[in-house]
Amino acid sequence: MTTSVPEIRAIAAEQTYPLRHAVLWPEKPFDYVKVENDGEGQHFGAFLDQQLVSVISLFVDDEQARFRKFATDPKFQRQGIGSVLLQRVIDEARRLGARSLWCDARQDATAFYQRFDMRAEGAVFYKGDIPYQRMRLAL
Repeated sequence: MTTSVPEIRAIAAEQTYPLRHAVLWPEKPFDYVKVENDGEGQHFGAFLDQQLVSVISLFVDDEQARFRKFATDPKFQRQGIGSVLLQRVIDEARRLGARSLWCDARQDATAFYQRFDMRAEGAVFYKGDIPYQRMRLAL
């Protein structure tokens, strides 16, 4: 766990792109990490000493909420920063009236999401050669 608690702030979609690209899809073109409906989402960043170290994007459609493009700088992973950020998104989804929250998680991250009571749903699928699992949380 980090000794510093990150500051969670709303940010612009464009502020998420560098971390999305560097962490999730560094081998793809920069535009690959942009989501077609980024303008409709809420985007959050975790800051340590004014440095953006983790990002996540939340999309709410009536009672369904989805988060996408959750990325934490590798130098700051496994320090609790992503946990603080995800909890903020869970709280925000509840505040906005969502009844469930889901994501398409990289299979190697499913244990992280299970700590938030998210449950696997459906079969494993692939994006390129990376296995994914849909995870859902009842709110």
